[in-house]
Amino acid sequence: MDGRLIFLMGPSGSGKDSLIEAARAPLQALNCAVVRRVITRSAESVGEDAVGVSHEEFEQRKAAGDFALSWHANGLAYGIPAEIDQWLKDGCHVLVNGSRGYLAQALRRYPTLLPVLLTVKNDVLRERLLRRGREGLAEIEARLRRNGLFTTDGLIGDAQIHRLDNSGDLAVTVANLLDLLKANAIPDRI
Repeated sequence: MDGRLIFLMGPSGSGKDSLIEAARAPLQALNCAVVRRVITRSAESVGEDAVGVSHEEFEQRKAAGDFALSWHANGLAYGIPAEIDQWLKDGCHVLVNGSRGYLAQALRRYPTLLPVLLTVKNDVLRERLLRRGREGLAEIEARLRRNGLFTTDGLIGDAQIHRLDNSGDLAVTVANLLDLLKANAIPDRI
């Protein structure tokens, strides 16, 4: 039986990295691997546990077929290692930190993927972005406006986007993620 790809999306500051890290052990218990993205930024950058590469190395890896999925956003290039195809074939479920802008393309390659949109209330998002200190006020306000565009459930093709609120306690969000996966993607193991 093939595994299922879980495509986690959400605005910068929504807590995707925190959620992934907090859910890592329970996900492993459900035979769900979390993949490390390859990103064209320094490995020392604060944030997700990713493989940092130069733009040149990224393009070389892409040309060599090293990525199952890749896209550009916010001036950076992102790649999901091709090894996920074997993991999925072997029956392992795979969670990737995806991009809302790339969802339609990802669905073409993985038509059974489960799209999960991590949302957060604007006041909470503003506080997180200010605390993080990566962007100026104008950039934060632009992110908040974009956040308002992606807050409802909906369909992309035949795929239902599942919304998961992360405005409150992270432990609650982890539990809600696991419940969502069990109901839609990952059956309980017997």
